Amino acid sequence: MRRPTSFILLGLLLSGCSGANDRPDAAPERSVADAPATTEGAATTADDGPGLGYPAGGLTDTIPGTAWTEADWTVFVDAVTTAADAGVADLPLGEAVARVGGMFVGWPYTPQTLEAPWIEAATAGRPMDGSLERLVINLREYDCVSFVENTLALTRFVRRHGVGLLEDPVSARATYESLIVSLRYRDEAMDGYPSRLHYFSEWLSDNAMRGTLRLVHPELDPAFDDEPIDFMSMHVEAYPALADDPESVARIRDMERRLNAELPRPWIPEDRIADVADRIHTGDVIAATSTVAGLDVAHTGIAIRVDGELRLMHAPLVGSVVEISSLPLADRIVEIASQDGVLVGRPLEAAR
Repeated sequence: MRRPTSFILLGLLLSGCSGANDRPDAAPERSVADAPATTEGAATTADDGPGLGYPAGGLTDTIPGTAWTEADWTVFVDAVTTAADAGVADLPLGEAVARVGGMFVGWPYTPQTLEAPWIEAATAGRPMDGSLERLVINLREYDCVSFVENTLALTRFVRRHGVGLLEDPVSARATYESLIVSLRYRDEAMDGYPSRLHYFSEWLSDNAMRGTLRLVHPELDPAFDDEPIDFMSMHVEAYPALADDPESVARIRDMERRLNAELPRPWIPEDRIADVADRIHTGDVIAATSTVAGLDVAHTGIAIRVDGELRLMHAPLVGSVVEISSLPLADRIVEIASQDGVLVGRPLEAAR
């Protein structure tokens, strides 16, 4: 049974990401430049690891007919080229994921990056419903989920296509969009707001079902959670896409019923994380479970080892930049009242 907690800020719930350390005296998070040289099982984002310069101004124009801005394309080309030069295609997959994610340490955290269509509609005074869902490509700023998605998609692009496909920008953009859709949407199909994998436990299981990752937490002496997932349907007013869209709400409820039919869910409580930390690998996807009733996951990131300790590379609200946690993962979860355990997924070399 999870411990009770007070209702956390609506903005954190909507962004799907809570703070890195909910303590006023938290030490600064560690940057990739502080990480040690690579050893067996250690972080691969070492002192000499690749990094990216943030794009200059004046690149905000959208490329006509695409979901991309000029800045996104500039970042993409730079990221693919830098990762390829760093040998990401030849590294073990987990180390490759850590190297790619490490290129963005220090880049901006921005909440609700995938809610851009509704933010734009609200600003313009237009009606809002689930039909506004569109593919969001944003490589300039991250929330915790978009950081994980873009890190995995970039890693796969580099390993499958390398820099060669950049010579055909139209194909390169379409290929990357396909990789993002395959991670972000149920059954790899974008069909309105309810088709997005909003609950991260489903994000993990949907991707596992399609062979893009393997669920690791069921193998780590898990506990089992029988609490239903229903936060979205119980707080429709908190989601602009749902507030005036009964059809989308009905689809969300159907999705929640499907997820709850699979109860109980395995998870690793915070007091067991240290005991299984040596079985969590660099590059694994980490989801911090939530103490809020009806909500499965509060935060996400990527596992990485620093000085032999399991840390979290993530885009947190506190600190407002992508960073590597200053605390070991187990200690970090204990310190945050809104989180009480983890789920773990290990990326796989997908078949396509």
